[in-house]
Amino acid sequence: MNRKIALWTIWAGFLIYVLFLAPPIHWQETLNLLMKILTFQWASVNPVILSLFALIGVCIALYSCVLFFDGRMQKLPFYPFAIASIGTGVIGLIPYLALREANQEFTGQKDTFLQLLDSRITGLFLTLFTLALLGFGIIFGDWGNYLQQFLSDRFINGMSLAFCLFCLLFPTVLGDDMARRGYYSNSQLFWLIALIPLLGPLAYLCWRPPLRQ
Repeated sequence: MNRKIALWTIWAGFLIYVLFLAPPIHWQETLNLLMKILTFQWASVNPVILSLFALIGVCIALYSCVLFFDGRMQKLPFYPFAIASIGTGVIGLIPYLALREANQEFTGQKDTFLQLLDSRITGLFLTLFTLALLGFGIIFGDWGNYLQQFLSDRFINGMSLAFCLFCLLFPTVLGDDMARRGYYSNSQLFWLIALIPLLGPLAYLCWRPPLRQ
């Protein structure tokens, strides 16, 4: 119950912040930025912002690799929340984290989609892609421009904080996924993965044994 209350509090707090307390939103600039990103006009986009936008997608994929298995055993399936998170980021994800019940089992067959999510190759691809994004943003990014936009633009500000929440909340589902694979009792391993934001969970996807059917 405390976990659910905490998650709903985080969700409501973030929503209130984005709607009422964050820097103002500049609709035209935001739409222009999204159009440039989605139409591959990347030369005119700050690499920090471009990398951050892509890392949000990595986070959604990371959670999907865990929660589509979890959702198979829940009263509420995960896929509506996965679709919602594509459009709204962590705002669409947190309600599932709050509504789900603790579950350490998986039964039934893995279809092609679940086999893809369960594959270590998928984890390796996401890890390499993430490392490339981090390198691209760190080396080529204009960090002064990013900081200015973070402080003055609601979209950049909210996206940055959403990325932090994605990283912060992953341990809430990590333990159950490890238990489904027979590893939750190893608390040191749990904390090793949980305390390294993003890269720890990605390394876990590369290492975790496939679920037995």
